[in-house]
Amino acid sequence: MEDRIRSSFAKQSMMQTLGAEVASVAPGEVVITAPILPGSRQQHDVAHAALSFAIGDTAAGYAALTVMPEDCEVMTAEMKINLLAPGAGELLRATGKVIKPGRRLVIVTAEVHAVTAKEEKLVALLQGTMVPVTA
Repeated sequence: MEDRIRSSFAKQSMMQTLGAEVASVAPGEVVITAPILPGSRQQHDVAHAALSFAIGDTAAGYAALTVMPEDCEVMTAEMKINLLAPGAGELLRATGKVIKPGRRLVIVTAEVHAVTAKEEKLVALLQGTMVPVTA
């Protein structure tokens, strides 16, 4: 399962552009981290909301993939984000989780934390639906 997730993740050029990495893989849960690089900051010098969304959506999608059969992939059908605080820190960490697996729909969430050497702060919550597709 972990090799499948890491192999798929390595093909995502967007994640490479953001400097994102898979931190951990477990059944129903995937953690992705990304540094807050100069190119992913907004005008207030914190992480752009697009970075939070990108790694949150990806972590949630890969969490869904961990509960799918080998011949399936997943795609996002819909995703909502609540931005709770500025993404100030050295990196963002997105923890994607499966809430309800299913054959046709997989309900997922992701929490995105901004991380510094001293603290972690919840900056975004995502909730969405993944749809299994034939690989």
